[in-house]
Amino acid sequence: MKEKDYRLWLRNIHGVGNKTFIKLIDYFGSAKDIFQAPEHVLLKVKGINQDIIHNIIENRDHKTLNHLINQFKKYHIDVLCKEDEKYPENLKHIYDPPEILYKKGSIVDKDKNAVAIVGARKASTYGKWVAYKLASDLAKKNITVISGMAYGIDTAAHRGALDHGGRTVAVLGCGLDICYPKSNYNLMLEIEEKGAILSEYPIGTKPLSGNFPARNRIISGIAKGVVIVEANMKSGSLITAEFALEQGRDVFAIPGNINSPLSMGTNKLIQEGAKLITSIEDIIEELDIEVNYVEEQRDVQLSSIEKEVYNIILKKQPIHMELLQREVLIDVNKINGIITILELKGLIQQLPGKILIAK
Repeated sequence: MKEKDYRLWLRNIHGVGNKTFIKLIDYFGSAKDIFQAPEHVLLKVKGINQDIIHNIIENRDHKTLNHLINQFKKYHIDVLCKEDEKYPENLKHIYDPPEILYKKGSIVDKDKNAVAIVGARKASTYGKWVAYKLASDLAKKNITVISGMAYGIDTAAHRGALDHGGRTVAVLGCGLDICYPKSNYNLMLEIEEKGAILSEYPIGTKPLSGNFPARNRIISGIAKGVVIVEANMKSGSLITAEFALEQGRDVFAIPGNINSPLSMGTNKLIQEGAKLITSIEDIIEELDIEVNYVEEQRDVQLSSIEKEVYNIILKKQPIHMELLQREVLIDVNKINGIITILELKGLIQQLPGKILIAK
């Protein structure tokens, strides 16, 4: 067995979180030594309670270790120690980086210039459109988008990057064998194929509310800068912003309607010094990221009515299907057919709630 295997075993002991893991490694020098240590020696480690020591002793056999390794192989999950070459470079240098990181997909060199986009789960139509637009524009400039795969802003950000051929990385607050929320299962598969899914939590860890604040330090830690799109005053996105500042990352915020609770958090961030942005050019200039951008060329043939519908969506996006129908004054079945054609031609996207946006 390699030291990495023993570290995997240790991190998967019930009660051994990141800080307990570090305490034990610092005391013994290696996870293999912990695997072999007598109980009376384990009891000498300060700050480690007897329940954890009991769990270590009960689970330290090679059969358990082999079963664990096979479980990760079954789910096609890679295990990254902080010293590994494929461990995200930016994350190595934050306070309290995960000693063990679980990964599906790939980490590549350009992820060092990634931008995180996060915000409210119960986001407005406008907020989701902004997140989608920012992510798609970043993707077009070959910049990786980081988010947390939650409802609302996170989902829109991942979708915007993927729809425009970009890379995106999702950081979960549960084990990688669990999709949360379940409705994002297909999105999760696509992110894995075209980017990466990451977590510091072992297989089987449920998406408990207490996991997400710690998860947020990873989102900001991987990124070079963090964009908050919408957030109320109790939003977890503000925790991400706090971590970003502590980690020396730039924090950007989208200004919003002063009457909207979803704008209170972002407007407060701007008051406190976060950089107000209205486009990705503001982000790229501030972060000093070099990009090679080639404008998308679209030579799509459209009928006159298809052009009319597309131009209305382009001009008035985000727009609800019912409002669009009132604008063009045609039969609902016919407009549904036109929407389908425009989607197939890659010109528009239909968001939840029959909201239409141009790509």
